[in-house]
Order: sequence, then structure tokens, then C-alpha cells
Amino acid sequence: MKIITDLHIHGKYSRACSKELTIPNLEKWARVKGVGLLGTGDFTHPKWIEHIKEHLTEKEGILKTKTGFPFILQTEISLIYTQDGKGRSVHILILAPSLEVVEQITAYLLTKGRVDYDGRPIFKIPCYQLVEDLRKISTDIEVIPAHAWTPHFGLFGANGGFNSVEEAFKDQAKHIHALETGLSSDPEMNLRLSGLDKYLLVSFSDCHSFWPWRIGREATIFDINPTYKELLKAIRTREGFVETIEVNPAYGKYHIDGHRNCNVSLEPNETQKVNNLCPKCHKPLTIGVLNRVEQLADRKEGYKENIQKYKTIIPLSDLISQLRKKGVATKAVWNEYNPLIEKFGNEYNILLNVPEEELTKANPELAPWIILNRAGKIQVKPGYDGVYGEPILKKEQKGLNDY
Repeated sequence: MKIITDLHIHGKYSRACSKELTIPNLEKWARVKGVGLLGTGDFTHPKWIEHIKEHLTEKEGILKTKTGFPFILQTEISLIYTQDGKGRSVHILILAPSLEVVEQITAYLLTKGRVDYDGRPIFKIPCYQLVEDLRKISTDIEVIPAHAWTPHFGLFGANGGFNSVEEAFKDQAKHIHALETGLSSDPEMNLRLSGLDKYLLVSFSDCHSFWPWRIGREATIFDINPTYKELLKAIRTREGFVETIEVNPAYGKYHIDGHRNCNVSLEPNETQKVNNLCPKCHKPLTIGVLNRVEQLADRKEGYKENIQKYKTIIPLSDLISQLRKKGVATKAVWNEYNPLIEKFGNEYNILLNVPEEELTKANPELAPWIILNRAGKIQVKPGYDGVYGEPILKKEQKGLNDY
């Protein structure tokens, strides 16, 4: 069965996350979004794991609510350490096969530091050492570099990142099977590095709230029976992998270079001309994902041979927000969003499946933009230095006259 999955989320005990992030709310809004399998988030945190056990029942590595909604045990940790004379900072996504294994993972991490102060705790563990140690606990633990390109905590990030998987994981690189693209990159960008061809590219939301413009905004579709073993097999062999759902990379907060405080954003060629310094205040720019891909690429832009399947989709709330010139969380947006959900069941059904004719009957002004979105043709003003990109909805946009 095809399942839309979001396996990188957080709970209410993670820093900078909504205090309303609970299992019941995650289930509710995953159903609204159309996501069929969620990560639990933050299983190392003592209060969150108790919350997980209170609301979920485990069977075959899947944890279910009383109404049957499935979760996978998942957490994210931050590794900050020194390697080869350089400070490194990498976020790691961890999937676990059982609550018993989670207890062992937490016990191991407690020998390296604390887990009670944040849902995404920090450890001074090298990437390669983490994989080696976790495999001693269980070879069914899956380690995935999170949002691999983001500048501050991505595996390939401009600040404290590496130039290859092998550089970071050394002899343990053979146990890395997948990379998370993050909001600011997509499979086409990753394909420019031939060294990444052997890795499955997965996409998840890394959501810090349950709202539908956050949860499931990026996702991975598998065609599997919902068990941990089948999910693990799909990640490691691609058998059962269908495609990813990506936002336009320009929508991400770190797509191009920039300096938020000075309202400066630059394409990589412009950054080179100013020597990586903000032209207004002359402080270092935050180097974005596009620039970093250019630095490491060994293939030309536009290379698409054997590209992994994916869709480019902007969240429905963002479309409505831009069309109506209202904030994404305003009553005006909800008043347009909710009737569509009531009529068509969930957001991904609207974005991916509902026929154009039915959409037009339900909302004639919005329908053309949903169809353009489905085709990956929504233009986006690029994000930079922590500022999200903005969808551009203009009548003269190429393709709109086709609808």
C-alpha cells in the first residue's frame, strides 16, 4: 500500500517548537494533511518518551494510537565536535525498531551527555563513532544525515560540514543508505554530485509545529506494508520506494546566500564578486545550499540521467495566503482552506489527485494555481539566511493562460 510518510518531526520538549505538539495533535493534523505514517520525534527526551508510551501501542516496530494511526520511533540529535582541525556540526536523524532499542540508545547517549534539556540534544560524538556504537545496539537502527545541505547543521553545510559522506563517516559510510534533502535542495540538485548516486534521497518536514504548512510539507512515499522491517528494507534497497514530495528548493530558508539583518540575498555568482561578504555591512554572508552544491558538483546543472522520482509541491495554505495577500495563519486563509478539506478529505488529495473540474467547481480562483502547483510550476522568490522563500502568484506567470 502507498503511504505518504513524514519521519522527521519534533515534540513539544524540543527547543523552538510549539508547546501544543502532542501525539493527539500530530495525529489530527497528519490526517488533515494526508500523511499516513509519522515519526514520533525526540524519543530520547524523558518526558516525551513517557508521552509516547501513554498514547501509543507497539507492534512490529510500528506504534499506533487508539484509532490506529501509525508512528515510527524517530529522533534527531546534534553532533558538534572537531575533526581534521575543523569544528563540525551535523544533525542526525535516527530511526529505531522498538521501544526496547530506544531505551538502549538513550542509555548509550547518557554516557556521552544529557538528554533532558532538549528534544534534540547535543553530543560531542563524531559521525563515524555514532554509527559504529549504534550498530552494536542493533543493526536495525537507521542513521540518516538530516537536511544534509543546510549551512549550520547539514552534513555538507557551509559552516562545519564535510565534502563527502565518506569524509564524515569514514569506514562506517557503508552503513549510510539515505540522505535527507532538506527544504533548500531537491533530487536534481543532489544529482550533481556523482558520489551521492548510491544514496536514497528522502524528504521529511522537520516540523516544529503541527500546522498543515509545516507538518508533511516535505514527505516520502513508500509502497509497503506498514511494518518497521518493510520500511527499513525500502530505505536500504529502494524496494518499495515510490518518490519524494519536495517543496521548490527556493522555498527553503537557506537556498541562496544572504544576510538577513541587511535584507541582502545573492546568487552564488554575485557572492563570489563580493568575496562572500555582505555588501552593506561587510560581515560574512550565510552561504546557502545552491552555492554549496556548486562548490561540490562534478556534473553540470540540468543533469537528469537516472534521476530519482519526485514531485515539487508548495503547501496549500501558502498558495491561499499568497493569492489573498493574507497571513498564512489568518482566519481568511482558514476560511478558504477548511471547506476544501471537508469536501476532498485531506490536503495531499487536493494538491495531487482531485480533478481540475472538481477543484474549479469548489474554488474557481484557486483551482488554476493548484493545477500549476501540481505541475511544479509555481515560481518562488528564493529564501536566504533563515528567511523562507515566497511563492509568486501573478496572472502573467507562464502557463496560467493554459488553464
